[in-house]
Amino acid sequence: MRPLRTAVIGFGTAGRVFHAPFVDASPDYELAAVMTGNEHRRAEVRTRYPGTEVVAGVDALLDRELDLVVIGSPPESHAELAHTFLDAGVAVVVDKPFTVTSAQGRELVEKAGRLGVPLTVFQNRRWDGDFRTVRRLLADGALGTVWRFESRFEWWKPDRGSSWKTGTPAAEGGGILYDLGTHVIDQALRLFGDAVPAYHELFTRGRGGAAPDDAFVVLEHDTGVVSHLWMNGLAARTGPRFRVLGSRAGFTKHGLDPQEAALRDNARPTDEGFGHEPEPAWGTLGLDGATEAVPTEPGRYAEFYALLATALRDSTPMPVDPADSVRVIELIEQILLA
Repeated sequence: MRPLRTAVIGFGTAGRVFHAPFVDASPDYELAAVMTGNEHRRAEVRTRYPGTEVVAGVDALLDRELDLVVIGSPPESHAELAHTFLDAGVAVVVDKPFTVTSAQGRELVEKAGRLGVPLTVFQNRRWDGDFRTVRRLLADGALGTVWRFESRFEWWKPDRGSSWKTGTPAAEGGGILYDLGTHVIDQALRLFGDAVPAYHELFTRGRGGAAPDDAFVVLEHDTGVVSHLWMNGLAARTGPRFRVLGSRAGFTKHGLDPQEAALRDNARPTDEGFGHEPEPAWGTLGLDGATEAVPTEPGRYAEFYALLATALRDSTPMPVDPADSVRVIELIEQILLA
């Protein structure tokens, strides 16, 4: 069976770190083209993927026979690009945030269904090792009845540079809610079901920032669980990545999943030990004074692309239902408009 001819649009963090390495490493795919107009990035693509064509515009991609296009450009371009390739009959992966508005997302989901063209969203943090570990503990009943879920994406980066995350207003998809918020909200909904925003704090701390870069959100889930979600790129001291409190025990986990850091350092998904976390980084389960270390499940971003290949060939469900990502954008809109 021939590989799926794939184009990646954008070679910033999304394309360079999260997509091209997995497409290139999998025998299910051929990294046929990368679209970027940045000369430095064009040169990097040629160096890292010498067999991949580098193009500057959408028309060049539409002229090629593609099975899949991965959209990793800034958020304000997502909806238009997705429409273009759905109309062309090409399967589409959209990096998070799916779209700037939920109305845009619903329109794309409707079109994909009507045209019968596959559409999914790269909610890769569903395959973080620490998140997979929490899911395992919940499935095993190790925590009892969960009452409170705390999730943090925090780090200290005062010199953030210029990007859509810092220089684009929230109305156009910029800021930390559209960046990290699309991860932590999606994870909370996956674990505990649908929710409504109950409280939030939004601040713009960085000099010259155009959108909030420090956020705290409380969600009340239909299941009765309360989620406390922090997103902060200017945290001088970081809190635990996860703290989950239940009727039987609690679970606390510090540190971020290692896959992104490894990919930024040019690791390959096929490297031995990729996605595995060393024992000192494991979380702990139990009660104060009586805890035990819990091995972290391996992180598996590659599983997204493995499931996608099966879905495209065998018409099985997409690895992420885009309607899930629309719901995340709806909640972000409610928070921003409150």
